[in-house]
Amino acid sequence: MKKKMNICPAIFPMPVILIATYNDDGSIDIMNAAWGCAFDTKQIELNISDSHRTTENIRKRKAFTVSLADVNNMVPADFVGIVSSKNDPKKFEKTGWKAHKSELVDAPILDDLPYSLECTLECFKEDYGIIGNIVQLLVDDKYVDENGKVDLEKMQIISYDPFNHGYYVVGKKVGQAFSEGRKIK
Repeated sequence: MKKKMNICPAIFPMPVILIATYNDDGSIDIMNAAWGCAFDTKQIELNISDSHRTTENIRKRKAFTVSLADVNNMVPADFVGIVSSKNDPKKFEKTGWKAHKSELVDAPILDDLPYSLECTLECFKEDYGIIGNIVQLLVDDKYVDENGKVDLEKMQIISYDPFNHGYYVVGKKVGQAFSEGRKIK
């Protein structure tokens, strides 16, 4: 039997998304956002409000990067989610992360994180929400196998549990998509 629970607007796992932009003075702004997903084949949707400096920066620069946090970067990833750069202008420096400017978009790429999307702004949705066009995917080469495929188990991406407010490492592969269902005839 299923138990009735309080509504929690979440589908698990939720990636720990780190959005990076440049401020007006060229310094790096970064935030942690759990509310984002693939929107289309080459688009991403981020559900963040206008109150964030990151949103202001995306409006001005028309670009941002999205990185996924891994277990090795859990502490600084959580830090950038609980501290606003409006209150702490040294927020990025305190993480110890390094970054470089993207060659394709006007936004920083976080060097210490294993996975990054370089994005341009497509549009803002009413109330809150940003649609971005993914112009490039970058994966640290130590997580790419000999066949050019991403080794997700090695990468150890973390996900957010909105029910208990925990972080979990994305686990081991248990099956092959688009094949397992063929066992039913």
